[in-house]
Amino acid sequence: MMTINVGVLLAVIVVLRLRRRTHSRSRNDEKLTVVIVLALGIVIAPTPFGQGVLDFIGQLAAGITDSSR
Repeated sequence: MMTINVGVLLAVIVVLRLRRRTHSRSRNDEKLTVVIVLALGIVIAPTPFGQGVLDFIGQLAAGITDSSR
């Protein structure tokens, strides 16, 4: 029996959609891509990988804020 990780599936879909040419996308196509990316974020967020990304982005933002003072 084969299982599919939803996060991996959404990541593959996002990569395939973003590889397309920009000028060939309609507004609805762009909105669908945004919804898929948001769903990917929601799926990844509670995982250890998602928490690591959140910590990294938090540290990066703190470093940028501290360097501008």
